[in-house]
Amino acid sequence: MSPAAVIITVLAYFAVMLAVAAISSRNTGNEGFFNGGRKAPWWIVAIAMIGAPMSGVTYVSVPGMVGLGGTAMGYMQMVLGFFVGYLVIAFVLTPVLFRMNMVSIYQYLDERFGMASHKTGAWFFFISKILGAAVRLFLVCVTLQLMVFDPLDLPFLLNVAISVGIVLLYTFRGGVKSVIWTDTLKTVCMVASIVLAIVFIAKDLGLGFSGICQTIKDSEYSRIFFFDDINHKEYFWKQFLAGVFTVVAMTGLDQDLMQRTLASRNAKDSQKNLITSGLLQVPVIFLFLCLGVLMYVFAQAKGIPQTGDTLFPAVATGGWLPPVAGVFFVIGLVSCAYSAGGSALTALTTSFTVDILGTKGRTEGQVTSVRKKVHLAMAVLMGVAILVFHFLNTNSAIDAVYKLASYTYGPILGMFAFGLLTHRQVRDRWVPLVAVLSPVLCFIIQSNSERWFGGYTFSYEILLINALFAFLGLFLLSIGTKPGLRQPLDE
Repeated sequence: MSPAAVIITVLAYFAVMLAVAAISSRNTGNEGFFNGGRKAPWWIVAIAMIGAPMSGVTYVSVPGMVGLGGTAMGYMQMVLGFFVGYLVIAFVLTPVLFRMNMVSIYQYLDERFGMASHKTGAWFFFISKILGAAVRLFLVCVTLQLMVFDPLDLPFLLNVAISVGIVLLYTFRGGVKSVIWTDTLKTVCMVASIVLAIVFIAKDLGLGFSGICQTIKDSEYSRIFFFDDINHKEYFWKQFLAGVFTVVAMTGLDQDLMQRTLASRNAKDSQKNLITSGLLQVPVIFLFLCLGVLMYVFAQAKGIPQTGDTLFPAVATGGWLPPVAGVFFVIGLVSCAYSAGGSALTALTTSFTVDILGTKGRTEGQVTSVRKKVHLAMAVLMGVAILVFHFLNTNSAIDAVYKLASYTYGPILGMFAFGLLTHRQVRDRWVPLVAVLSPVLCFIIQSNSERWFGGYTFSYEILLINALFAFLGLFLLSIGTKPGLRQPLDE
């Protein structure tokens, strides 16, 4: 696929995306930017939430990782845990957040423990999201560099500046209202591109539907469930529990993703969109993995040398499939990448404005001025973070995202769990220390686990240990139940 064809495809998609953003952002003030005015239909939010957690990392890295370790279909064990995590969010966390009428979910920590806890949760989210968003956009920038910027002899810095500028442009006015509608567009484009890629690869290999199923079944990559060795990183209960708590932490305790569901009209609508999107994500991710198996079979037959994150771009745009496959690959990639980047930028702006700088005592005009300045600053910071990741490249970006999340979301998960499951108050000023020590202890344990625990290797379940350390730390800081404390779960 030529650079000119890629540029035309990207510009055409951007024109559609910006039109959707412009229409959805009309008459949008601060309330519309932060929570969409809480008027979004639940089914639109549900469609948006299917694709919302799936960035360019998911789009490129999940199919590509199938052949890296030979056990990547075992990722479905984690995906099954994802659905259970969505149920926890829907029936435990969402009613509390709607009852307390919050703009930012980290305001709960202020109500429950105090300002230091509130700021700690917001700062850990800030670190988590800026790093996660940078990894996601970095992967897309790398792909576009190979397809467009390198052939035109243009620098990576320009690539990053254009990418971040586009994200800034479509979210600057509309905020979460624009994010929801562009996420809906993204979900449709992403699923269509995956299905078309499977169809074209299968056609080239001479496979019908039954042939596709048999090829996947016979592949060395097809094993899903691992129950035989607890020390194996793909052991079922490790992956399943990690999936549950990863979704609770990375969706339920993430301002980015919860900002969408809080745009629903009420808690009941929010629960419907969470359950629907959580259920539908299971077959969608399974499609990604099936595509990955077929791509490795196809690559072996055609002598394509690329693996990992570079395989899907090579197969889709290298002339091996009809041109329409390359067009839809680019559309799927940019829709995933820039939608995820836009939602992250919106969430970072919301959390930094509301949680860290604060809006209390400011007029509507003052909040708007602060929000716009923060939005620009977050875009610049995201660009800088992408450039940093350019020098810290990784073979599988999806693995990097989950590893980062295991360390940065653990303290947030522990804080919310302590607040929701106990009635105890804590010495608020010491909470930041607990939040810092928890991931440090986890890093020490993970680095020495094989030697200390008879060969046991931690995977993403280190998130649970991280949250447990934070929970225990808060318990040690607790000072009994505060008289008159109203625990949200008891209401």
